Amino acid sequence: MSNYVLKIDCPDEKGLVHRISGILYHHGLNMVENDEFVDRETSHFFMRSVFAGNLNIARVKKEVEAILPEESQITFSLQKAKEIVVLATREYHCLGDLLMRHHFGELNANIRSVISNHNTLKDFTERFDIPYHYIPVENLGKEEHEKLVHDCIRQYKPDYIILAKYMRIFTPSFTVKYPCKIINIHHSFLPAFVGARPYQQAYERGVKMIGASAHFVNENLDEGPIIHQDVSYVNHSQDARDMAKVGRDVERLVLAQALKLVFDDRVFVHGNKTVIL
Repeated sequence: MSNYVLKIDCPDEKGLVHRISGILYHHGLNMVENDEFVDRETSHFFMRSVFAGNLNIARVKKEVEAILPEESQITFSLQKAKEIVVLATREYHCLGDLLMRHHFGELNANIRSVISNHNTLKDFTERFDIPYHYIPVENLGKEEHEKLVHDCIRQYKPDYIILAKYMRIFTPSFTVKYPCKIINIHHSFLPAFVGARPYQQAYERGVKMIGASAHFVNENLDEGPIIHQDVSYVNHSQDARDMAKVGRDVERLVLAQALKLVFDDRVFVHGNKTVIL
């Protein structure tokens, strides 16, 4: 018997939970987990259900769609590990954490490959028997390089692309190919200190805590929907380099937690915000 995840995102109406659960019951499915949320400002309904049983996904999905309001979004999938490709440059802490979690079965995803514009992490990655693709940027325009990266990604058909400190900014023509499929870890508590050198910015501002933000990538730099954030406290005795050391631990933990939420199908994107169930 398999587990399935049903996610529904639609305008709110009375009786939605009753109607949806009635269809699942009619098909002999056992609901093992269920969460709902209504955004009162927009009158929008979100629901995530995990249920067990044997079923025809297409048939049940069609029946659920028939009782939902217009402009509803519904995803219905088998609960399974996601397929991912990781992009990195030279910093090892986030990639290393993902490789370790993958090796010990804690990631709920299969890392199909690592792609980088540097060769720095090749030996390290290949110790985990993960293919490593080195795509240098020298003598290439941005879009030429992105085409090579896209061609490499495409052969793996990933569910998500993870930017584990991939210190390059994608053009809109690249990000539009992967809507809500690229996840980045940014080394500050967004929306503060966007762009480059956030720890130097934080030090110069005299902040008392630093953070990290995992978010979906869109066409605007560091402005995609935020999935997860956390902070660590600092003080006046720590310079920008000290803050960066503290920040690396926050970054890897925030990225890991964000990926767990996404890979467990708990994240809804609503406009430029997320709802987590």
